[in-house]
Amino acid sequence: QVQLVESGGGLVQAGGSLRLSCAATGTFSSIDVMGWVRQVPGKSRDLVAFKGDTTYYADPVKGRFTISRDNAKNTVYLQMNNMKPEDTGVYYCYARGGGMPIPGMNYWGEGTLVTVSS
Repeated sequence: QVQLVESGGGLVQAGGSLRLSCAATGTFSSIDVMGWVRQVPGKSRDLVAFKGDTTYYADPVKGRFTISRDNAKNTVYLQMNNMKPEDTGVYYCYARGGGMPIPGMNYWGEGTLVTVSS
């Protein structure tokens, strides 16, 4: 059993900042990759960033968002700066790794809503 719990969402004005957190708990020995996706109503989930052996950022967030991990706490963070209205959506974190109950499967959190007002 693996659970991911996000926190840190909310309402922010354009140009502002938010920091999302996602903690993984349960029975696993290691996590290889943790990341974030964003979903807006009626659309599919878009990958925002992930961090494993490599770090990836989607083009729209490069230079504004920073992903980091605290492996001792099995936690991933997403620092979002200079936010724009198009960053609005539900942010889901995920985790994947060979040490998890089903290797190679993405485990997902429940999501946290981020709203950026113009």
